Amino acid sequence: MEGEAPPPPTTPLVPPGSSRSEKGIPLHRPPLLRSVPAVYSKPQKRSCFCKCMCWTISLFVLLLLILAATIGILYLVFKPKLPDYSVDTLRISDLRLNFDMSLYAKFDVKITANNPNKKIGIYYEKGGKLSVWYTNTRLCEGSLPQFYQGHQNKTVLNVSLSGQVQSGSTLMTALQQQQQTGRIPLDLKVHAPIAIKLGRLKLMKVRVLGECMLVVDSLSSNNLISIKASNCKFRMKLWFPLWESLPCFISFVCILFFFLLLRFIGRLLILSWIFFEF
Repeated sequence: MEGEAPPPPTTPLVPPGSSRSEKGIPLHRPPLLRSVPAVYSKPQKRSCFCKCMCWTISLFVLLLLILAATIGILYLVFKPKLPDYSVDTLRISDLRLNFDMSLYAKFDVKITANNPNKKIGIYYEKGGKLSVWYTNTRLCEGSLPQFYQGHQNKTVLNVSLSGQVQSGSTLMTALQQQQQTGRIPLDLKVHAPIAIKLGRLKLMKVRVLGECMLVVDSLSSNNLISIKASNCKFRMKLWFPLWESLPCFISFVCILFFFLLLRFIGRLLILSWIFFEF
């Protein structure tokens, strides 16, 4: 029949999932992308040994920095100077060959110990030695007295030295030949363990090592020897005997162990609190 309307199309003009533009042209939407969750790698936990080593090294470095700062402050405040010594007189009481061809020598030495520091006192401890050498052979040796030397003080010491050298005939011949020239080289060595006093505080022991190169005119017994030349050098060396440094080392280890124990207990309490919270 002419008046009937055409049937509606059964096929959709626009495919599903698309939209029309203003001109009727279908527009296709891009397919949706699924979001993929990012995978992060868990950081590896450091072992307890590494952490303990890091803490130990850090604590050791901190102690070194504190020690260096303390030494620097003390140096600026007290301005320490090395004690020095001078040989005043040298007398030979005895120098002879024994029946067994050993050389016996006895010297009397008068030296002056000078403390040039304004704020530092010096304790001369037990074990100080003074010796006389000739061509790397020790002729005689004596002990330095124990005493306290105040600030900017000069102390005169009379030290008696004695010693015996085996196979001394060769050495005696060399000394007699050297005496004919009127210039006999002798080496006087000082080994003095001392303790420093800062105010009322007595600090650790150090060693003063000194060496005086002397040139004398003769080695005649019971005569005052003329010293023609003298050149002295001194240096200081730290002295840490095992029996004195061991308590300090044990104290340091105990403090370090106590610190690590407190740190372990603190972590254990935190982990316990987190466990019971959840």
